[in-house]
Amino acid sequence: MSFSFLNILPPPEEIKRDYQFPEELAELKKRRDAEISAVITGKDSRFLLIIGPCSADNEDSVCDYVSRLTKIQEDIGDKIIIIPRVYTNKPRTTGSGYKGIASQPDPEKAPDMVEGLIAMRKMHIRAVAESGLTCADEMLYPENWGYVEDLLSYVAIGARSVEDQQHRLTVSGFDVASGMKNPTSGDFSVMLNSVYAAQHPHHFVYRGYEVETTGNPLAHVVLRGAVSKHGNATANYHFEDLIRLHNMYEKLDIKNPAAVIDTNHSNSGKQHREQIRIAKEVMHSRQLSSEIRTLVKGLMIESYIAEGCQPVGGHTYGQSITDPCLGWEDSEKLIYELAEMA
Repeated sequence: MSFSFLNILPPPEEIKRDYQFPEELAELKKRRDAEISAVITGKDSRFLLIIGPCSADNEDSVCDYVSRLTKIQEDIGDKIIIIPRVYTNKPRTTGSGYKGIASQPDPEKAPDMVEGLIAMRKMHIRAVAESGLTCADEMLYPENWGYVEDLLSYVAIGARSVEDQQHRLTVSGFDVASGMKNPTSGDFSVMLNSVYAAQHPHHFVYRGYEVETTGNPLAHVVLRGAVSKHGNATANYHFEDLIRLHNMYEKLDIKNPAAVIDTNHSNSGKQHREQIRIAKEVMHSRQLSSEIRTLVKGLMIESYIAEGCQPVGGHTYGQSITDPCLGWEDSEKLIYELAEMA
């Protein structure tokens, strides 16, 4: 085989022991998890806002961004629960490019998986400690889940992962809200099958162990738009799309029907400023239809300190090195406007 075995990675227990999550923060996470769960299950009418950088590439600027959300959360806590995006793994369409801090702690240096796992955990702990807000991350690699499973309040399964058996089965063992994105093809049935699988118990192999899971009733869908056979971005956040999703949910044996709308990616055609209009349209659809209001529980927005994006090595503080994001001023204004519409 054409493999070069470089390092044996430390097990999750070892890194969790060396970089512990303080007990008071664990209690905070427990409370936040319960609040988010209540929204997904319909016991709490508040709205979820999963917002933050496309990729969490730098600990200082990411934690600065997350801490800026604290005051806003205090102001709008009766309407919206903010879940900061701290995405430490970055999927790549072609396999090339920056793959996230979990793989490459310094985007300008060679990959280092051991240091990456440590950097991933340290960033999440610092973000919670400084902001009082527990965060979301994407589970790109199921075997990495153990390194952060005690820190996250929301887990996203990406469009390229949602059809994968191991991702679906691993989510069935989570006890936090887990969003399953539609695949890049846009197929709602594939997405809903993933939710069904994640909500049911399974028996499989995970990290070298034979395991059983009980199912995750908090698994739900995330609409992120699609790419047509001609390579064009196709949106799926419009009123008609949401009604169609509502009707498809009703025909399936799925608990807690819920949807989160990703305002970027193929929904915006990666035109980051379109996120403002898309977010408001979704909120307007919730006002027009009780079915949509009950179904749509939140939004995902890509936002950072500096607007747009830059190449690796650009060194603009708080600006994305992957997809372009809204800047802080636009983001702050939008969050308060969404609270008025929630």
